[in-house]
Amino acid sequence: MAQDDVFKKIVSHCKEYGFVFPSSDIYDGLSAVYDYGQNGVELKNNIKQYWWQSMVLLHENIVGIDASIFMHPTVWKASGHVDAFNDPLIDNRDSKKRYRADVLIEDQMAKYEEKIDKEVKKAAKKFGEQFDEAKFRETNPRVLANQKKYDDLHKRYAEAMQKPDLEALKQIIEDEGIVDPISGTKNWTDVRQFNLMFSTEVGSLSDAANKIYLRPETAQGIFVNYLNVQKTGRMKLPFGIAQIGKAFRNEIVARQFVFRMREFEQMEMQFFCQPGSEMKWFEYWKKARLAWHEGLGMGAENYRYHDHDKLAHYANAATDIEFKMPFGFKEVEGVHSRTDYDLSQHEKFSGRSIKYFDPETEQSYVPYVVETSIGVDRMFLSVMCHAYCEEELEDGGSRVVLRLPEALAPVKCAVFPLDKKDGLPEIAHEIVNDLKFHFNTHYGAPKDSIGKRYRRQDAIGTPFCVTVDHDTPKDHKVTLRFRDSMEQERVDINELRSIIEERVSITSLLKKLGKQIEGWDK
Repeated sequence: MAQDDVFKKIVSHCKEYGFVFPSSDIYDGLSAVYDYGQNGVELKNNIKQYWWQSMVLLHENIVGIDASIFMHPTVWKASGHVDAFNDPLIDNRDSKKRYRADVLIEDQMAKYEEKIDKEVKKAAKKFGEQFDEAKFRETNPRVLANQKKYDDLHKRYAEAMQKPDLEALKQIIEDEGIVDPISGTKNWTDVRQFNLMFSTEVGSLSDAANKIYLRPETAQGIFVNYLNVQKTGRMKLPFGIAQIGKAFRNEIVARQFVFRMREFEQMEMQFFCQPGSEMKWFEYWKKARLAWHEGLGMGAENYRYHDHDKLAHYANAATDIEFKMPFGFKEVEGVHSRTDYDLSQHEKFSGRSIKYFDPETEQSYVPYVVETSIGVDRMFLSVMCHAYCEEELEDGGSRVVLRLPEALAPVKCAVFPLDKKDGLPEIAHEIVNDLKFHFNTHYGAPKDSIGKRYRRQDAIGTPFCVTVDHDTPKDHKVTLRFRDSMEQERVDINELRSIIEERVSITSLLKKLGKQIEGWDK
């Protein structure tokens, strides 16, 4: 099945099973804005809980805050967002559609990568176990030709973005023969810059003096509070501040479902450290954050690092952690060394000293910062894309199952009475009432066959189903069904909690992660 078709099915599945709805759906929706349904919000909250606890529980020197969305407008002047928070915009005159020039070029580079991967897969299938992929990539003429095209394009693109050179970006689009996906033409306008911040007014007067912005990132709320946190918490460098919150960007091209939206949620941590130690911590957080992702068991082969071609104005190093989506490897998290830019700017624009006094050196200085920033919505999408699976069964039937990481699943356990007789519903309710205080447990009324009820839970990713049958009142046992294997086993009711809790607990994930990263910060 084509990857585009798979992605369309995932989007449809999200709506049908209560994960994500178009915002204002009864009014035909609002472009690039989405609402999370009853299952989606549970999955999203579990992702946030896994992240938050991995920061504030596994690191004694990291605390959290919740800064406001509205901030003094000078904050965004100091941070550079008013003057430099832009994307390169280009229009096609025939389709009247607007695109990001950098995205068009990155998509073109991805096409060269796809051609290379296609050649490699074809050769691997042909030669089997004797296939030497490294040698094939070094010697195959078609691979080498596409690799040269990629390398040449990558070099030109990096140089154009670094300046930035808008004319060079348009020239690349023309030289590569990039066409509009709707009209199929190359009738492009010039490339121009487009500021991404939303603005509004505070108070009753709509004038420039009352203009403020919806925050385009959560990081600045941490920076302006860093000294408050340090003093009230008696924090010593190095230390970090974590935050989860909404951010807003007027994206030129909001696309690919919840991957790129105008209202989204971020999980960010700013790690303050001594100047000169930032690269050590940059490397630490690269490893620690990748370990966090891989801890979910979604396959190490589906992740990769991607160093930035163009560094932001505040950074001296930057890497993305990318995940393999149906539409290619895409960024889900960024790790950036922001130097002392942000704090120095806020000190300059506010006129107040926000230097840290180091009791060991007896010196005052502006700390350097290493940032980890992950999009909750992108993380949600990566989990859904990896989990979605269509299976053909041995009995000739089929099922759609979400193989969600068990600790992230919206519902951990569903309890079904086989029918309405012999007190089975009452026993099922007793089991639910016992388990629901430990993990999210649902009761499934006996309206449909047990098979249909299983399929419904498969579709929302429930790891365990419990069936109360006519033998249960006699032997105090139930049938425990496992989502992924569909295997069933007879277990005592008193054993249910211990069996399930170990598998679905975020605490279990955190313990494994903690052991893995222990000592990395030394």
